[in-house]
Amino acid sequence: MQVELYRQILEVVASIPYGKVATYGQVAKMAGLPRHARLVGKVLQNLDGNSDMPWHRVINSQGKISLNQMNEHGENIQAQRLIDEGVMVIQGRIKLSQYQWVL
Repeated sequence: MQVELYRQILEVVASIPYGKVATYGQVAKMAGLPRHARLVGKVLQNLDGNSDMPWHRVINSQGKISLNQMNEHGENIQAQRLIDEGVMVIQGRIKLSQYQWVL
């Protein structure tokens, strides 16, 4: 059962387009698991470090980056990946009205 839930979540995350973001709650809802945003976070937290899953496109409902991990240059890894995709990140925030993935 749990493997199936993880698969559903990762399927949605893999579908988030380049240059767009989705919230944890949005991913949960799209995976058929409304009100399970924390499960989305847990699934992403357990990804292999070499995964090509676009985990960095998932942010919190306030448009804030949740990951506090820094690269060797002292830059937030998640923010830098989003910036590399053309997403504007200002003080750890993304403007959802501009960058949120909408079906």
